[in-house]
Amino acid sequence: MAVYGYTRVSTEDQVQNTSLDDQARQIEGIAMTHDLTLTHIYREEGVSGGVSLFQRPEGCKLAFLRAGDVVIVSRLDRMFRDARDALNVIGDWDEAGIRLIINGYGDVTDNTNPFGRFMVELMAVFSGEKRRRIKERTMAGRKAKKNAGGHLGGNAPFGYDIEGNGRNAKLVPNPEEQDCITTMKVARLKGHSFRNIEAIIKKKHGKYVSHVTIRRILQGDHAHGSS
Repeated sequence: MAVYGYTRVSTEDQVQNTSLDDQARQIEGIAMTHDLTLTHIYREEGVSGGVSLFQRPEGCKLAFLRAGDVVIVSRLDRMFRDARDALNVIGDWDEAGIRLIINGYGDVTDNTNPFGRFMVELMAVFSGEKRRRIKERTMAGRKAKKNAGGHLGGNAPFGYDIEGNGRNAKLVPNPEEQDCITTMKVARLKGHSFRNIEAIIKKKHGKYVSHVTIRRILQGDHAHGSS
């Protein structure tokens, strides 16, 4: 029989703030309470809870457990993506003779612990709903930051420079490149092709901008849009 702990955090900040260590300490305490000796604790660093357990770098190793093995986790949402993921894995492990102990609920594969199993099923539903709301807030925050001129990551689009770092990063217009964009728009209004505009920009501004990039800028598939 092997006894495994499983910990997960979704961001690098949580890794640095020792959230993984906190989870590990809880798991060690649970193992002692159940008179179990831990074989290994898996640490899932910077992995989103939206990824199912067996598709994670460390979680996939739990797909090869044997009858009699035990898994301990500090919180339901550290291990499972949503209600379906939780109930499917718990059901499969129950049939395979693999025990799952969750902090606060006990052994949820134990038939003599129906209350713990019921609470896990209930919490799995709420955990999935919580994750959906977090995703919605994150998307709304990213949209608001973009609308306010904030930078969401990656290289600056043509016409802009990045000012600041991390969460404070924002896009500021690059005057020379903005002049190029104005020339692109005027040339396009005069009926020039994207390839012709490429040559016009090179001749007038001394800059090489591919016709593909020019097309994206003028068609609006760019941070600054086509206005």
